[in-house]
Amino acid sequence: MAALGDVIEIDEQTVLVLGQELNVAQGRPDVANALVHRVEDTLVVVDTGVTVAFRAALQAATRRVGDWSRAVVLTTHGHPDHVGNNDLADELGVPVEHFVPARDLDQMRDPAPYWVRSLSRIAGVVPLPAPPPLAGNKVVSLFQPLRPFGATTRTYEERPLERIRIGSVRFTGWTFADGAVRVLRSQGHCVGHVIVHLRDNGLLHLADEPNGPCGAMADADQLKIQTTLGAAATLFEESEAAILTDGHTFAVRRGAEALSYVDGLLEQAITLQEAALGLTQTGAPIRPSAFAAGYAATITKLGVGGANPNAMFTGMMATNQLGEIGLRPESAGMDAPWSRPVLDNPAPVAGMPRGLALIPAVVAMVGWKLRGRAR
Repeated sequence: MAALGDVIEIDEQTVLVLGQELNVAQGRPDVANALVHRVEDTLVVVDTGVTVAFRAALQAATRRVGDWSRAVVLTTHGHPDHVGNNDLADELGVPVEHFVPARDLDQMRDPAPYWVRSLSRIAGVVPLPAPPPLAGNKVVSLFQPLRPFGATTRTYEERPLERIRIGSVRFTGWTFADGAVRVLRSQGHCVGHVIVHLRDNGLLHLADEPNGPCGAMADADQLKIQTTLGAAATLFEESEAAILTDGHTFAVRRGAEALSYVDGLLEQAITLQEAALGLTQTGAPIRPSAFAAGYAATITKLGVGGANPNAMFTGMMATNQLGEIGLRPESAGMDAPWSRPVLDNPAPVAGMPRGLALIPAVVAMVGWKLRGRAR
């Protein structure tokens, strides 16, 4: 059984450093896998995990891939299990570049509100150990020390965006090490997410995009997750990718196995959406807690809970799934019923004001022009 800091050797230039699963009750953070690769004299590190123990394992792994005289550290997204040791970039002792996604900067600088928001959406839906503000702070407190930034940190978006074609698939993103490392925008698991493709050995690192058939976080985008998985499948079909790694399954998949795994995730997404429709087929409003219970039972029956399954994330997935099939909460109350919006035709729009209504409109127009907004 894999333990924190164990290493899987992929080839002489590449290793995967294994993390661990989340256990809030035991006070144990989840730690994302980190990828270490060498391109000629350049060390490439994808994500840095969290905890002192993992930092030591990652440092040791950088010495297993051969000699290097410069380094690039790449962050796939801003969640604390991926960024806690990012200041390691400043301790490598060589010229180094470190890049993070700009759209994740807020949660990296102040992660507690991000998690409070995510947990507030499932208050009353699944059991939480404390009210969302306390529970969110509790979750973040597990990820210590948390150092997402160092002296060398910049955002990817400070570099010009590139069009990147791999086989028949077109991406946008950024390249490093003379094109040997491709950082590709995906933005499904969260708004800043990127994935990484290594040209020389065909490794595709999906980070957290395959963390389950339905994204859990409040800023997850289900279409982008599925689009990314579809693009990954095409890369394996065309032999543009040969090796698959990710952030939370402690395995390296190759060739046909990798393709089957990605296709399986897409099939699971379709199956779960069908199950969600079945749970709401009466058309009556449904409470998220009741839906989440049925959704969790379906996940258990199908064995498709994702890479890091627990009740909290299942509840977050269930809430996202309700929105994905078109339901909306009827109020902001805890566990308020969700239903499909009434399809009312909009009232006619009056257009330009008439009569006395002209007076505030004229005042607004004068102010608009004085501020130079009409130019």
